[in-house]
Amino acid sequence: MPFPYRDEIKELNEEVRKSAGGSFVQLPDGITHYELSGNESGEVVVLVHGFSVPYFIYDPTFEFLSQSGFHVLRYDLFGRGYSDRPHARYHLDFFVRQLADLLDALRLTRRVNLVGLSMGGPIAAACALRHTGRASKLVLIDPCGAKPIDTTPTVRLARVPILAEIAYGQMGSRNLINGVANDFFDPSLVQYFQERYKIQMQYKGFMRSILSTIRENMLGSKMELYRSLGKLDKKTLLLWGRNDRTVPFEHSDLLRRAMPRAEFHVIENCGHIPHYERPNEVNPILLKFLRQV
Repeated sequence: MPFPYRDEIKELNEEVRKSAGGSFVQLPDGITHYELSGNESGEVVVLVHGFSVPYFIYDPTFEFLSQSGFHVLRYDLFGRGYSDRPHARYHLDFFVRQLADLLDALRLTRRVNLVGLSMGGPIAAACALRHTGRASKLVLIDPCGAKPIDTTPTVRLARVPILAEIAYGQMGSRNLINGVANDFFDPSLVQYFQERYKIQMQYKGFMRSILSTIRENMLGSKMELYRSLGKLDKKTLLLWGRNDRTVPFEHSDLLRRAMPRAEFHVIENCGHIPHYERPNEVNPILLKFLRQV
């Protein structure tokens, strides 16, 4: 039975999507919201967002890479943004399948460069491992998975069936909206970001998807995945905000040991989303890496 979450008052339907911007495609597991831009003959770059913020989190990156000669794809993970919220288990295989199905549906048959932010890191890494002939370079931005980050009381509560539904139903999206402020070093960016972030939360199925994502260990350790990736001869770029409070900077040590050939850059005075908070620093690094032969 559907559970009543306080903020979820609308259905995500065709009428809503007409005014959402971007494009939509029917995949085997549901409709996916995406945007594809730039030079159609250029190298393909796919931007995979993180735990709960939809594809607008890549605004500066998407615009920059599109104008730099790349063919750039960004999309909303299932359960987020304007993509469907299917009744499913939101585990790693589910998200990797969405990405592979999307590439198939859009007929992006050439090798693609994968960029994964936070929880998008394990998704991009797993896709690169499972579809080695399809993936070219890999960029990981403050990726989760070095150590579990699902140990806070609120997140632990999410693992308790029924009790979590009741508690999250009463709290609504308030905790998530407040919590996203921790992603920033510069507080002046927070309010505008929160206003855009909370739009998706009014559509039914959002919180159910979030709870399932937590319960399926998407915020847990993924070190085996990164160690396997480190054994491949695949060019990898690792970026980290020095002041990240969501996935702490010290986690980068574990990932660098797992992937010793990865190129590593630290973005100073920056939180969890350096590509968004410090695009003038991050974009040139991305461009140089993606243009390497």
